[in-house]
Amino acid sequence: MGTTTTRRKFIKAGLAAGAATMIGRRPTQGAGSADGGPSDSGGAPCVIASGNGLQSTAKAMRLLRQGADPLEAVIAGVNLVEDDPDDTSVGYGGLPNEEGVVELDASVMHGPTHRAGAVAGLRDIKNPSRVARLVMDRTDHVLLVGQGALKFALAHGFRRESLLTEESRRIWLEWKEKLSDRDKWLPPEEKKKELSAALLRALESYGTINCLALDAERNLAGVTTTSGLAFKIPGRAGDSPIIGAGLYVDNEVGAAGSTGRGEANLTTCASFRVVNAMAGGDAPEEACLKALKFVFEKTRLTPRLLDDEGLPRFGLSFYALNKKGQFGSATMFSGGTYCLHDGRQNRQRESAYLFERRNRRLETP
Repeated sequence: MGTTTTRRKFIKAGLAAGAATMIGRRPTQGAGSADGGPSDSGGAPCVIASGNGLQSTAKAMRLLRQGADPLEAVIAGVNLVEDDPDDTSVGYGGLPNEEGVVELDASVMHGPTHRAGAVAGLRDIKNPSRVARLVMDRTDHVLLVGQGALKFALAHGFRRESLLTEESRRIWLEWKEKLSDRDKWLPPEEKKKELSAALLRALESYGTINCLALDAERNLAGVTTTSGLAFKIPGRAGDSPIIGAGLYVDNEVGAAGSTGRGEANLTTCASFRVVNAMAGGDAPEEACLKALKFVFEKTRLTPRLLDDEGLPRFGLSFYALNKKGQFGSATMFSGGTYCLHDGRQNRQRESAYLFERRNRRLETP
């Protein structure tokens, strides 16, 4: 009871007057989620991922139990999502940039060595997380971008292939046709006015998958991979390939990653902020909430990113796992979930949050 009250006061004290309803349901004591479940894994190993990562946490846990390195485990886990054509936010089938080209970003970080690798704007390669791992292992660099990243992948035997599925192409074409009534792109006569449900989802969601793992030796690793913001300006890179923003791992403390509006994360280095808060003694969930509060405070400086109630027009979520096996997640708005395999069971859990959604439509700024 005392912990819950303290957290309410902590969040409310930091937010501006006039902000609408916030924190409708609070987490239980410790580092768990708002569903009242246990707050730690009861001992390593443990895997946590974003809400689209249930198959990833299962795969990663199987590998950890076989003695795999935690980075190998999480990469194998997210490869399942990268390969899935029905996930339009990651890898094959990801929604393209404004020119109809799929560009992928990914980063990996290995706790025991404190090394990292990343790629941004990678085209024609299905598994950017695997290329990011090679950047870490086979170069003296951390980040490769664009054509350089593609040439590097091809040199290491990756197969070049089209990543644009028929569904992603159809959604992109609808966006082109309905973007303006003054250009020369015309939608079918019967579909001129209303946006399809698929396009609405694309405009309101951010996608991405983050996956973090703690092995039996209490070593940490993480990966974040994405196709980025739908219909972005070609060459745009979000937070996913940036160490300290979309992903950060400190083997002495914990790991954190994110999904959501990358620009909000890039300007706050929020995943590093989450790990730093855990280093100061915060439980993972509390550290995630602190990062979201900081992002909100900075967002208030840019009015176009706020709705009529003074709340962000975008979503942002954090996921965290510390060296003790404690875990947590928090989202800007209620309704978010994350996936967890705590060694006992694999399931989705409800994330803590700052604000009630209240049927709010999130927009792509």
